[in-house]
Amino acid sequence: MRRSIAFMALVVFSAAFHCSVAFAHCEVPCGIYDDVLRVKLIAEHADTIEKSMKQIETLRKESPVNFNQLVRWISNKEEHASQLQHIVSQYFMTQRIKPDQEKYLEKLAVLHKILLAAMKCKQTTELSHVNALRALLKEFEVLYFGHSVQ
Repeated sequence: MRRSIAFMALVVFSAAFHCSVAFAHCEVPCGIYDDVLRVKLIAEHADTIEKSMKQIETLRKESPVNFNQLVRWISNKEEHASQLQHIVSQYFMTQRIKPDQEKYLEKLAVLHKILLAAMKCKQTTELSHVNALRALLKEFEVLYFGHSVQ
């Protein structure tokens, strides 16, 4: 009797565990979307990337170079560029932009350009890439919302 109760408890626990794993990922169609927030997050990441670039340039000119701080700012720049890319690819391209939507190809093209600009931000400290990123974000806002949201 005890063995069967223990076995049943194990089965129930196992089933509950597997169900939670099956449903616990970000692409569940929950219907909770905040497109404006995501655009603002992208803009905030761009601001952080710009600040990181400026700090990197300042730190690399110091003598002696503070390599610890330099590495921290480089890592920060790359992390925020990656987070920006994640929002673009996982949120907009995977969940929000649909092939049957109006201006689908234009939206897709601008999002791809944003991904490329973020990649260039990772590779350099040229502020022109951040400026391009911001201009592309504005272009996407108009395509997606019909107006700028910032």
